[in-house]
Amino acid sequence: MARLSALKKSTQRKTAVANNHEDVHGGKTKSAAPPLDRLIHERLRLGIVSALAANESLTFNDLKSLMHITDGNLSVHARKLEDAGYITCAKSFDGRVPKTEYKLTPSGRRALEGYLNHMESLIKQMRGR
Repeated sequence: MARLSALKKSTQRKTAVANNHEDVHGGKTKSAAPPLDRLIHERLRLGIVSALAANESLTFNDLKSLMHITDGNLSVHARKLEDAGYITCAKSFDGRVPKTEYKLTPSGRRALEGYLNHMESLIKQMRGR
């Protein structure tokens, strides 16, 4: 039971550090970082946004191949990013073949930059500034 309690405290401390509420010694941090963008923080969505930041646009099949995920997973995660205004989705036909193309929006680029800045800040704090 004591081990479980210690593990719970350790997990809470790591969560607090990640959320920038406490430093590793339990004291309050000197500066509060902006809240972590949980939408981008998810591994697959971060991958999608990053891939689109490095390319002008990518098709559904390009992203599926890059991310090594199923059609369903890509559709769900892309929809969440689209609903947040981070990416756009354009559907067309190439002959008779449907084509879905994704692009990163300016809002999505700002969100990615903010996320990367946040993560860099956390890394600096953990390494002793």
